Amino acid sequence: MPDTGGQRPDQTQSLYLRPDIAFQDGSRKERKNNAATGASAAGMRAVTAQMVAFYFRAPAKAFFRTRIDYMAYARAINPRVQRNEGWSWRITTPGLLAHAIKEHGWSFIPKQVAPPLMANLSVGAMLYTTYLQSLGAIYEPASHSSKRVFPPPPLSATFTAGFLAGTVQSLVAAPLDALQVRFSTQEMLEGHYKSMWQYASDKLRDIGLRGIFAGWTLSFAKDSLGYGVFFSTFEYVKAQSYHAFLTRYYHSDRDPRSGILRSSQVIDDGTDRPTIRPHYAVEPAFILLAGLAASLAQQVVQHPLTELQNVHFERLESLDYQAKLQHTRVDIFRLYFSAYEKTFRQCKLQARQYGGWARWLYKEFWMSTLRQIPSTSAGLIVFEVVRRKYGMEVDAARIEKDGYDILLT
Repeated sequence: MPDTGGQRPDQTQSLYLRPDIAFQDGSRKERKNNAATGASAAGMRAVTAQMVAFYFRAPAKAFFRTRIDYMAYARAINPRVQRNEGWSWRITTPGLLAHAIKEHGWSFIPKQVAPPLMANLSVGAMLYTTYLQSLGAIYEPASHSSKRVFPPPPLSATFTAGFLAGTVQSLVAAPLDALQVRFSTQEMLEGHYKSMWQYASDKLRDIGLRGIFAGWTLSFAKDSLGYGVFFSTFEYVKAQSYHAFLTRYYHSDRDPRSGILRSSQVIDDGTDRPTIRPHYAVEPAFILLAGLAASLAQQVVQHPLTELQNVHFERLESLDYQAKLQHTRVDIFRLYFSAYEKTFRQCKLQARQYGGWARWLYKEFWMSTLRQIPSTSAGLIVFEVVRRKYGMEVDAARIEKDGYDILLT
């Protein structure tokens, strides 16, 4: 208990008390736990996104917007998809895979589906792992891999960690973005490539480093800002908002054993101060709310940048050809810089046709958001559950109030 100098603390003021914890596990175990957390959340995100795709009858954007559509080739060889037939289970992911396996055998999975799927999951796991490592480096209490970071990290720390994680993801995913933009199902159907492995190898060798990072500026802005807002919103609602709700909900001018407080939540932990254990359903509800809020906040940032990015990516293949004709780095730099200028002029024209920048940049915003929220929220919930599962056991933290404590288990 802190020394209050004999004065009773103000009833509206809550005080975070850090437990006396002795952390003995090394950094190697912490990195292992962070990687396990990131991989588990990535896997759940991808699975949930496919479930969402079933209900919306549209291709899913798995794990924070799939960088490569791993079902593109399976759709291209499916006659029902090519004939634009009405929806049926045969054009869902299981149906598409069943048809592809029937036509090409089981080798279709490791050759055509597994490479982009593994790439997507790896990028997602990298994002979560980088966030955990960055947050631990920025905010010392988060570096111990405990089940609960207490006191919770400030917005500046979570935004910075999310910004860094998004930056790393934009770098790692640059080759995937380059492949996705230039992917042609016609080349696959004509037999130019025997597998996705060969396609990725030959295409990246052909476009080179310049082609891989063409348009990276927009990817960097979208990923860094988007995930900075995403993680900071999630952590704030999950922790600060949750704690503020508890202090307000259980606040009373009377002794907490009176009928004003939920007497069933008051426990005897052997101390001379009554202790309240919040209802078990309150925190999961806030985690779910945090996921919803984070998804919405991320979409507000990333949706307009995606519109700009789509316009710019349409000119990348022509840039690849023009870049091969240039002989100096200065000429190549001017070529790519002029591409951004042309993109801006084209975006300005489209915005004028839609009646303004806001209308154009946020067209189809709500439908896109509805598709993202379920899978994003599920991924964050798994992220939080697994982080606590692999976290170290420590003494429960408490929020001190006037005359009683609120236990954070």
